Amino acid sequence: MNILDTIIEHKKWEVNLRRNSRSIGDLEGSENFSRECLSLRKSILDESKTGIIAEFKRRSPSRGIINDKASPAEITSAYTRLGASGLSVLTDEYFFGGSSGDLLQARQNQIPILRKDFMIDEYQVLEAKSMGADVILLIASCLTPSRVKELAAVAKNLGMEILLEIHQEDELEHICDDVDLVGVNNRNLRNFEVDIETSVRLSEKIPANKIRISESGISEIAAIQRLKEFGYKGFLMGEYFMKQPDPSVAFARFIQQLKTD
Repeated sequence: MNILDTIIEHKKWEVNLRRNSRSIGDLEGSENFSRECLSLRKSILDESKTGIIAEFKRRSPSRGIINDKASPAEITSAYTRLGASGLSVLTDEYFFGGSSGDLLQARQNQIPILRKDFMIDEYQVLEAKSMGADVILLIASCLTPSRVKELAAVAKNLGMEILLEIHQEDELEHICDDVDLVGVNNRNLRNFEVDIETSVRLSEKIPANKIRISESGISEIAAIQRLKEFGYKGFLMGEYFMKQPDPSVAFARFIQQLKTD
Protein backbone atom coordinates (compact mmCIF):
# COMPACT_ATOMS: atom_id res chain seq x y z
CA MET A 1 0.00 0.00 0.00
CA ASN A 2 1.48 3.38 -1.02
CA ILE A 3 1.22 6.54 1.08
CA LEU A 4 -1.82 7.88 -0.80
CA ASP A 5 -3.74 4.65 -0.21
CA THR A 6 -2.75 4.81 3.47
CA ILE A 7 -4.00 8.40 3.75
CA ILE A 8 -7.33 7.58 2.13
CA GLU A 9 -7.92 4.57 4.38
CA HIS A 10 -7.25 6.71 7.43
CA LYS A 11 -9.46 9.48 6.04
CA LYS A 12 -12.44 7.10 5.75
CA TRP A 13 -12.08 6.26 9.45
CA GLU A 14 -11.61 9.93 10.35
CA VAL A 15 -14.69 11.10 8.45
CA ASN A 16 -16.88 8.57 10.24
CA LEU A 17 -15.48 9.69 13.58
CA ARG A 18 -16.09 13.38 12.80
CA ARG A 19 -19.61 12.71 11.53
CA ASN A 20 -20.46 11.00 14.80
CA SER A 21 -19.01 13.82 16.87
CA ARG A 22 -20.66 16.75 15.06
CA SER A 23 -23.96 16.58 13.23
CA ILE A 24 -24.75 18.08 9.84
CA GLY A 25 -27.24 20.32 11.64
CA ASP A 26 -24.44 21.71 13.77
CA LEU A 27 -22.33 22.39 10.68
CA GLU A 28 -25.21 24.15 8.94
CA GLY A 29 -25.83 26.27 12.03
CA SER A 30 -22.28 27.60 12.21
CA GLU A 31 -21.58 31.29 11.63
CA ASN A 32 -19.53 30.72 8.49
CA PHE A 33 -22.05 28.43 6.81
CA SER A 34 -24.25 31.33 5.72
CA ARG A 35 -21.46 33.66 4.55
CA GLU A 36 -21.13 34.37 0.84
CA CYS A 37 -18.09 32.70 -0.68
CA LEU A 38 -15.32 34.66 -2.37
CA SER A 39 -14.28 33.63 -5.89
CA LEU A 40 -10.77 32.24 -6.29
CA ARG A 41 -11.31 32.17 -10.05
CA LYS A 42 -11.92 35.94 -10.16
CA SER A 43 -9.02 36.60 -7.80
CA ILE A 44 -6.60 34.57 -9.93
CA LEU A 45 -7.68 36.47 -13.04
CA ASP A 46 -7.22 39.84 -11.30
CA GLU A 47 -4.04 41.12 -12.93
CA SER A 48 -3.36 43.49 -10.03
CA LYS A 49 -2.60 40.44 -7.87
CA THR A 50 0.22 37.91 -7.98
CA GLY A 51 -1.53 34.70 -9.03
CA ILE A 52 0.01 32.95 -6.05
CA ILE A 53 -2.11 30.77 -3.78
CA ALA A 54 -0.04 30.87 -0.60
CA GLU A 55 -0.32 27.79 1.56
CA PHE A 56 -0.16 27.36 5.32
CA LYS A 57 1.40 23.96 5.90
CA ARG A 58 2.96 22.57 9.07
CA ARG A 59 4.38 19.24 7.90
CA SER A 60 4.06 16.53 5.27
CA PRO A 61 4.72 12.77 5.01
CA SER A 62 7.57 13.39 2.57
CA ARG A 63 9.31 16.30 4.36
CA GLY A 64 8.39 15.77 7.98
CA ILE A 65 8.10 18.94 10.05
CA ILE A 66 8.26 22.05 7.86
CA ASN A 67 7.20 24.68 10.38
CA ASP A 68 5.36 23.76 13.56
CA LYS A 69 5.79 27.15 15.26
CA ALA A 70 4.14 29.58 12.84
CA SER A 71 0.83 31.26 13.67
CA PRO A 72 -1.91 30.72 11.06
CA ALA A 73 -3.40 34.13 11.82
CA GLU A 74 -0.11 36.00 11.46
CA ILE A 75 1.19 34.18 8.39
CA THR A 76 -2.06 34.22 6.41
CA SER A 77 -2.59 37.90 7.23
CA ALA A 78 0.87 38.68 5.87
CA TYR A 79 0.24 36.64 2.73
CA THR A 80 -3.02 38.51 2.17
CA ARG A 81 -1.53 41.94 2.80
CA LEU A 82 1.39 41.28 0.46
CA GLY A 83 -0.72 40.33 -2.54
CA ALA A 84 -1.60 36.65 -2.51
CA SER A 85 -4.48 35.80 -4.84
CA GLY A 86 -5.72 33.16 -2.44
CA LEU A 87 -4.85 31.09 0.60
CA SER A 88 -4.59 27.33 0.93
CA VAL A 89 -4.85 25.83 4.41
CA LEU A 90 -4.03 22.20 5.22
CA THR A 91 -6.67 20.79 7.54
CA ASP A 92 -5.50 17.16 7.66
CA GLU A 93 -4.17 16.56 11.18
CA TYR A 94 -2.76 13.03 11.20
CA PHE A 95 -0.42 13.34 8.21
CA PHE A 96 0.03 17.11 7.80
CA GLY A 97 -0.42 18.55 11.28
CA GLY A 98 -3.25 20.83 10.21
CA SER A 99 -6.68 21.45 11.72
CA SER A 100 -9.99 23.16 11.16
CA GLY A 101 -8.75 25.72 13.67
CA ASP A 102 -5.99 26.77 11.27
CA LEU A 103 -8.55 27.57 8.58
CA LEU A 104 -10.81 29.34 11.05
CA GLN A 105 -7.90 31.60 12.00
CA ALA A 106 -7.16 32.29 8.34
CA ARG A 107 -10.81 33.25 7.77
CA GLN A 108 -10.19 36.65 9.35
CA ASN A 109 -8.79 37.65 5.93
CA GLN A 110 -11.02 38.85 3.10
CA ILE A 111 -9.46 36.59 0.51
CA PRO A 112 -10.53 33.29 -1.13
CA ILE A 113 -9.49 30.28 0.97
CA LEU A 114 -9.01 26.71 -0.25
CA ARG A 115 -9.56 23.87 2.17
CA LYS A 116 -6.63 21.56 1.38
CA ASP A 117 -7.51 18.03 2.42
CA PHE A 118 -8.32 14.61 1.00
CA MET A 119 -12.00 15.04 0.24
CA ILE A 120 -13.89 11.77 -0.20
CA ASP A 121 -17.28 12.42 1.41
CA GLU A 122 -20.10 14.99 1.23
CA TYR A 123 -19.72 15.56 4.96
CA GLN A 124 -16.27 17.06 4.37
CA VAL A 125 -17.72 19.55 1.88
CA LEU A 126 -20.23 20.72 4.49
CA GLU A 127 -17.37 20.90 7.01
CA ALA A 128 -15.37 23.06 4.63
CA LYS A 129 -18.26 25.50 4.28
CA SER A 130 -18.68 25.65 8.07
CA MET A 131 -14.97 26.43 8.49
CA GLY A 132 -15.23 29.38 6.13
CA ALA A 133 -13.60 27.84 3.06
CA ASP A 134 -14.52 29.26 -0.34
CA VAL A 135 -13.00 26.47 -2.41
CA ILE A 136 -12.58 22.73 -1.98
CA LEU A 137 -9.86 20.52 -3.42
CA LEU A 138 -10.84 17.32 -5.21
CA ILE A 139 -7.92 15.01 -6.02
CA ALA A 140 -8.49 12.91 -9.14
CA SER A 141 -6.11 10.16 -8.05
CA CYS A 142 -8.33 9.22 -5.11
CA LEU A 143 -11.77 9.76 -6.70
CA THR A 144 -13.64 8.37 -9.68
CA PRO A 145 -14.95 10.81 -12.31
CA SER A 146 -18.51 10.20 -11.11
CA ARG A 147 -17.50 10.87 -7.51
CA VAL A 148 -15.89 14.15 -8.55
CA LYS A 149 -19.21 15.18 -10.14
CA GLU A 150 -21.14 14.27 -7.00
CA LEU A 151 -18.89 16.15 -4.58
CA ALA A 152 -18.53 19.11 -6.93
CA ALA A 153 -22.32 19.39 -7.19
CA VAL A 154 -22.62 19.56 -3.39
CA ALA A 155 -19.99 22.31 -3.25
CA LYS A 156 -21.63 24.28 -6.06
CA ASN A 157 -24.98 24.11 -4.27
CA LEU A 158 -23.27 25.75 -1.29
CA GLY A 159 -21.81 28.53 -3.44
CA MET A 160 -18.27 27.16 -3.33
CA GLU A 161 -15.76 26.71 -6.15
CA ILE A 162 -13.89 23.53 -7.02
CA LEU A 163 -10.19 23.04 -7.69
CA LEU A 164 -9.64 19.65 -9.32
CA GLU A 165 -6.12 18.30 -8.93
CA ILE A 166 -4.65 16.02 -11.58
CA HIS A 167 -1.20 14.55 -12.11
CA GLN A 168 -1.42 12.46 -15.26
CA GLU A 169 -3.22 12.46 -18.58
CA ASP A 170 -5.78 9.77 -17.82
CA GLU A 171 -7.14 11.96 -14.99
CA LEU A 172 -8.31 14.60 -17.47
CA GLU A 173 -11.58 12.66 -17.70
CA HIS A 174 -12.33 13.79 -14.14
CA ILE A 175 -12.85 17.37 -15.36
CA CYS A 176 -16.56 18.21 -15.33
CA ASP A 177 -18.69 21.33 -15.80
CA ASP A 178 -18.73 22.19 -12.09
CA VAL A 179 -14.93 22.30 -11.87
CA ASP A 180 -13.72 25.92 -11.86
CA LEU A 181 -9.97 25.45 -11.71
CA VAL A 182 -7.70 22.59 -12.74
CA GLY A 183 -4.51 22.17 -10.75
CA VAL A 184 -1.63 20.09 -12.01
CA ASN A 185 0.29 18.65 -9.08
CA ASN A 186 3.95 18.41 -10.02
CA ARG A 187 4.39 16.01 -7.10
CA ASN A 188 3.41 12.38 -7.55
CA LEU A 189 1.37 11.62 -4.43
CA ARG A 190 2.27 7.94 -4.58
CA ASN A 191 6.06 8.33 -4.43
CA PHE A 192 6.48 12.12 -3.84
CA GLU A 193 8.75 12.67 -6.84
CA VAL A 194 8.51 16.24 -8.15
CA ASP A 195 8.79 17.36 -11.77
CA ILE A 196 7.54 20.78 -12.94
CA GLU A 197 7.52 19.45 -16.49
CA THR A 198 4.33 17.64 -15.48
CA SER A 199 2.52 20.98 -15.71
CA VAL A 200 4.08 21.68 -19.08
CA ARG A 201 3.07 18.31 -20.53
CA LEU A 202 -0.55 18.57 -19.43
CA SER A 203 -1.11 22.26 -20.15
CA GLU A 204 -2.52 22.03 -23.68
CA LYS A 205 -4.85 19.18 -22.70
CA ILE A 206 -6.72 21.21 -20.06
CA PRO A 207 -9.94 22.78 -21.46
CA ALA A 208 -9.53 26.45 -22.31
CA ASN A 209 -12.42 27.49 -20.06
CA LYS A 210 -10.75 26.13 -16.93
CA ILE A 211 -8.24 28.21 -14.97
CA ARG A 212 -4.87 26.43 -14.91
CA ILE A 213 -3.05 26.17 -11.59
CA SER A 214 0.42 24.67 -11.16
CA GLU A 215 1.04 23.07 -7.77
CA SER A 216 4.14 21.94 -5.85
CA GLY A 217 7.85 22.25 -6.49
CA ILE A 218 7.77 25.94 -7.45
CA SER A 219 10.54 27.93 -5.80
CA GLU A 220 11.94 30.22 -8.52
CA ILE A 221 10.62 33.22 -10.45
CA ALA A 222 11.87 31.61 -13.66
CA ALA A 223 9.56 28.63 -13.12
CA ILE A 224 6.52 30.90 -12.81
CA GLN A 225 7.50 32.86 -15.89
CA ARG A 226 7.88 29.66 -17.90
CA LEU A 227 4.61 28.21 -16.68
CA LYS A 228 2.79 31.40 -17.65
CA GLU A 229 3.89 30.73 -21.23
CA PHE A 230 1.88 27.50 -21.05
CA GLY A 231 -1.28 29.24 -19.90
CA TYR A 232 -0.97 28.91 -16.13
CA LYS A 233 -2.61 31.74 -14.20
CA GLY A 234 -2.20 30.46 -10.64
CA PHE A 235 0.64 28.94 -8.66
CA LEU A 236 0.08 27.08 -5.40
CA MET A 237 3.14 27.52 -3.18
CA GLY A 238 3.55 26.55 0.45
CA GLU A 239 6.62 24.60 1.39
CA TYR A 240 9.06 27.12 -0.10
CA PHE A 241 7.77 29.90 2.16
CA MET A 242 6.89 27.84 5.22
CA LYS A 243 10.36 26.32 5.56
CA GLN A 244 11.97 29.77 5.87
CA PRO A 245 12.72 31.28 9.33
CA ASP A 246 10.01 33.88 8.66
CA PRO A 247 7.54 32.82 5.94
CA SER A 248 6.06 36.32 5.63
CA VAL A 249 9.48 37.85 4.94
CA ALA A 250 10.26 35.12 2.42
CA PHE A 251 6.92 35.76 0.69
CA ALA A 252 7.52 39.53 0.60
CA ARG A 253 10.95 39.07 -0.99
CA PHE A 254 9.59 36.63 -3.56
CA ILE A 255 6.73 38.94 -4.54
CA GLN A 256 9.06 41.92 -4.87
CA GLN A 257 11.29 39.91 -7.19
CA LEU A 258 8.27 38.67 -9.13
CA LYS A 259 7.14 42.26 -9.74
CA THR A 260 10.55 43.50 -10.87
CA ASP A 261 11.67 40.59 -13.08
